[in-house]
Amino acid sequence: MSHDIVVIGAGLAGLAAARDLARGGADVVVLEARPRVGGRVEQVVLDDGRLVQLGGEVIGNAHTAYQQLVAELGLTLVPSYVAEPGELTWILSDGIHVGERPTWFSDDDHASMARVESSFAELARTVDPDDPWAHPDAARLDDTSVTRWLREVGATPNVIRALEAGQLALSAGAYERTSLLSQLRKAAVTSTKGLYAYDEWENLRVAEGSATVALRLAEELGDRVRLSVPVRSVEVGTDGCAVQLDGGELISGSAVVCAVPAGPLRDIDVEGVSDERLESLHRQRHALAAKFVAAYARPFWRDNGQNGLTESEGILGSSWPQCEGVLSCLVPPERIAAYLSTDPRFREQEALAELASWFGQEALAPVATFERLWGTNPWTQGYVTQWHPGDVLRVGPLHGTHEPPFYVCGSDQWVAGYMEGAVRTGRAAAAEALTRG
Repeated sequence: MSHDIVVIGAGLAGLAAARDLARGGADVVVLEARPRVGGRVEQVVLDDGRLVQLGGEVIGNAHTAYQQLVAELGLTLVPSYVAEPGELTWILSDGIHVGERPTWFSDDDHASMARVESSFAELARTVDPDDPWAHPDAARLDDTSVTRWLREVGATPNVIRALEAGQLALSAGAYERTSLLSQLRKAAVTSTKGLYAYDEWENLRVAEGSATVALRLAEELGDRVRLSVPVRSVEVGTDGCAVQLDGGELISGSAVVCAVPAGPLRDIDVEGVSDERLESLHRQRHALAAKFVAAYARPFWRDNGQNGLTESEGILGSSWPQCEGVLSCLVPPERIAAYLSTDPRFREQEALAELASWFGQEALAPVATFERLWGTNPWTQGYVTQWHPGDVLRVGPLHGTHEPPFYVCGSDQWVAGYMEGAVRTGRAAAAEALTRG
C-alpha cells in the first residue's frame, strides 16, 4: 500500500502533522500502535458526567501553537487550577506548610530566593532558545547542574530545598541531575525568563478536555488513521520510504513523519538516516514518571484553605485540581521505584493515604482512581523530556530538525516539551514536508 506521506504515531504531534498534510493535499496515513489516538493525552467520563484527564492537561502563555490549534478546532481555553481558591501546600519530610511562599523561610532565605530568581532570569536572557549551542559558554552551562549553579551563586540550603521540591512536583528529574543550559533554554521562551512559575506555564486548560483536541483531529482525519499497528522498521531512501508493521505488512510513501517519543523510537529499526541524526535522537531521554488521579464527590481540601496544589518530598511529588473535585498527581523519577514496588491494589491505598496526610481523611474515599505508568508503558517509555548535564550538547543542533524525506516531531523535539511541543513541531514538520513536495 502506497501513500504520499506515512505518519508514525497518533499522539498530538502525529495528528497535528497529518491534519495539515491532508489539508495541504497530501495522501497521508497515520499508523498508531495503540488501539486509541492521543498518546499521552487521554480522558474518561465519570458516572456523574465529569471529564477526567489521564494525560496532559494544562498549557501556558508561551504555548501559542497549541492555543491556535484549539481555536481552529472550535474549543475553549479557560483558566486552569491557578484560579482555584486557597493556598499551595508544601509537604516536606519534617512537616507540612500551607502558604504561597515557603512559610519555613527566614528573611535571609527570602532574600536569597530573590537573588537567585534575578540571576537566573538575567542568565536566561543570554540564551537563544532556538540555538543554545551558539552560547559562548554553552559547554560549561550544559555540564553544570542546576543545583550546582545554585550553590555557586550562594543560594541558602532552604532555597535549594524549596526549588528541588518544586522540581519533584514537575517530575522532570531532580535539579541535581538537570542541565542548567536546558533550564535556561526553557525559560528563554517565556516573557519573564524566570524560574518555573505555575501562572506562566500552567495557567490554561481546554474546557472540553485536553484529550478532545486529539479526538477532534482524529475525527477530521477519519480512516486515514490506522490503530493497533505497531511499526517494526523504517527504511528511508531518496526514491521512497518503506515502513514495515509488526504483522509484516509493508507500507510505502514518498516521506515519513516520525511522531513517536524518544524511547519507543529506539525500538524501531531505522535505516537510511545518518548516524549523526540517529545518535542525536537516541541521546534524548524522558523522565520515568507516572500519573495518579483521584476523583472525589467534592473539593474538600478547600475546607482547610488549601487549593489542592502541592509540592512534595513524598512518593507523590505533587497534586493539583484538574476540575471540580478531581486531583491529579505525579510520581517523579526519583520515587518511581518505590511507587512500583508493590501490588497495584496497595499502590492505590498508599497513594490515597499520602493524600489523606495532606488534605484529611476524606481523601481515603474517592469515587474513582486511575493511574498511567508512562515510565514503563512500551508506547511512551517516559513523561516529559529530561536533560541530564551534558545532554543539550550531546543531542546537539540536530534537535528539532529534519533529514528529508525523514521528518521528526513530538513534544521532545521542542525547547520545553509539553503538549505545545507536540503541536508546534507536528505542524512545522508538515509545513516543511509540503514545501518539499
